[in-house]
Amino acid sequence: MSQYILRLDDASPKRNIKNWIRMEALLDKYEIRPLVGVIPHNEDTSFHNYSEDKSFWGTVHEWENKGWTIAMHGYNHVYETSNGGINPVNTRSEFAGLKLNEQKGKIAKGMKIMQEHGINPEVFFAPSHTFDNNTLVALKEQSNIRIISDTIAYDVYYENDFYYVPQQSGLVRKLPFKTVTFCYHPDKLEDKDFKFLEKFIVSNKSKFTSFGNLRLITRKRNCIDWLLKKIYFSMR
Repeated sequence: MSQYILRLDDASPKRNIKNWIRMEALLDKYEIRPLVGVIPHNEDTSFHNYSEDKSFWGTVHEWENKGWTIAMHGYNHVYETSNGGINPVNTRSEFAGLKLNEQKGKIAKGMKIMQEHGINPEVFFAPSHTFDNNTLVALKEQSNIRIISDTIAYDVYYENDFYYVPQQSGLVRKLPFKTVTFCYHPDKLEDKDFKFLEKFIVSNKSKFTSFGNLRLITRKRNCIDWLLKKIYFSMR
């Protein structure tokens, strides 16, 4: 049977607070505990229209205290290359294509900020899903993170000292994979999106699990995973 994970991207002091509050209320209602990507030092100008939440890090602790898993979502969310890296979902990246020392600096600074606020993330995912092998080396050398939320696969797998929890869809829908991650950006959601999400949760609540309850196994990618990856990227 499939197990579903809900992932929320782009949590930072500058965000659509009204939408985030609505999302939190919806997930609390159905006891869904998501994976939340926190941008440690958000410098992405597309967020500048939002008001700054001075109590943001307190909110992050509240999320963590009720079982939400906090991930590091890059460092500053500013795209520096047009490189898709090893997971080319998009052709823009904060990380892919940069020199190792540059990436190590980003990871080190991001970890320092989060730890100064009492958060010790064990999961990483990059803005726009794009990262490369230097990103993995940087994570190894500058953090204790060994879990990546990304890539296309049938189930969780283990490769080059990292556990990969696949992320296959930006919209809730029934998919025939063992582990499915739905990636949502609360800032951008409209009323119809919340209603559609709630309807799906009501119909499929038994399949949702928290990221923290995942069983991380040292499974290697197989022919099914590679076929899914090939199909996915051929359709983009």
